[in-house]
Amino acid sequence: MPFRSQGAEDGGSVSASRGDEQGSAVVDFVLVGGLLTMFFLAVVQLTLVLHVRNTLIDAASSGARYGALADRTPTDARERTADLIGIALNADFARDISTSEASFQGIRSLVVTVRAPLPVIGLIGPGAALEVRGHAATPG
Repeated sequence: MPFRSQGAEDGGSVSASRGDEQGSAVVDFVLVGGLLTMFFLAVVQLTLVLHVRNTLIDAASSGARYGALADRTPTDARERTADLIGIALNADFARDISTSEASFQGIRSLVVTVRAPLPVIGLIGPGAALEVRGHAATPG
């Protein structure tokens, strides 16, 4: 004897008992899809923030090493840092670059500080919210 559902034995249809759930798959898909899309965009934005931060650290460190050479000045370090940031990201991230000299355990070093916007939506965000520094030992 073939398998039959209870509704089929009574002469009714099986789909009549599921009338309340019709269309719920579309709603579930939209809700879960929207949540997954927001999660994906948040991960992409976090990745962008980390990329910007690491790029600024690398540019500040490279600028400090360049400025610490025997024939270079802190102004050269500032210009080199601004050039590297302008090439890798955007000139807006290179607006606030400063240099200073510091001493760590008796060793003089050049410090390059970059203050840049923190990217919140794409590359747009509040200015000077992200601060990074690069250090290099100076001769002498």
